[in-house]
Amino acid sequence: MMNKASDPVRHKKLKEKGIIPKGVDKEATWCESESDGWVYGYGSFSSASHNIIVPGCFMLMKNSGNEAERMWFETSYYQGIAYYIVTDSEADGYGLFGELRRQSKMTLITECRNNKTESGERQKMSWFMEKHKSLYRERSYTVEPMQGLVKVNECLMRGNSSNRRLFAAMGLAIRMYQLKAWRENRSAFKIRDDVLG
Repeated sequence: MMNKASDPVRHKKLKEKGIIPKGVDKEATWCESESDGWVYGYGSFSSASHNIIVPGCFMLMKNSGNEAERMWFETSYYQGIAYYIVTDSEADGYGLFGELRRQSKMTLITECRNNKTESGERQKMSWFMEKHKSLYRERSYTVEPMQGLVKVNECLMRGNSSNRRLFAAMGLAIRMYQLKAWRENRSAFKIRDDVLG
């Protein structure tokens, strides 16, 4: 997930010329997504269980970082505990799908993008994902509401170390209120007012 840095931004042409705009966050980076377009800021990575709606981890990452690589690293902690890893289409490579099964005994569930070459292996993978679409749909009500809470505000603090603490605190607040709601048999997603105050 991408989180916007506070203005001003530092464009590539300015960076190439060594120009640093006054008040710019020098540690933020650019990244593009289908839903948000180009964003100058910080990325965040989180994982959540589809059974108990509480985030397992929540952390800052480079906005221009590779989500699929980060997912590969973080899911290694869940080997023998989780058997399905559900993620967005950024991780729709057949190599990752095959290696997760081979090394970690985990099955990657994602949405296959149509703009990739359809090899025989990839066609099989697309067919497999179609069969498991219901698991993929669960992301919309397990992970996305939690992400949306954090995405509300831009990063008002500058630098990785400051934002790392801010995101950790936000992740902890979300986790506490989701767990509280779950224990009280309330919706674990209707906690926006609790978290944001």
